[in-house]
Amino acid sequence: MHKIINVTVLQNYKVKLEYADGENGIADLSHLVGKGVFILWNDYKAFQNVKIGLSGELLWNDQVDLCPDSLYLQITNKEPEDLFPSLKRKVAYA
Repeated sequence: MHKIINVTVLQNYKVKLEYADGENGIADLSHLVGKGVFILWNDYKAFQNVKIGLSGELLWNDQVDLCPDSLYLQITNKEPEDLFPSLKRKVAYA
């Protein structure tokens, strides 16, 4: 699991993330606003109240949390198989 060590809230529902492995980048979360549990973010001040959880996830008022691995994929443009080699398809010959 990739751990977020620093988060900075930017404009338009974007966050700048820094990971323990040195990766950093900007994640655009605007597509989530107002959907399901993300209705909380209709109040932009609530979005700005982000914290980093013990496992390196992003937390908002203990109501919303985002997986650090999914955000890592977004900012690095990597595929899940790049982070989790066990997901790679293995060729089998019969």
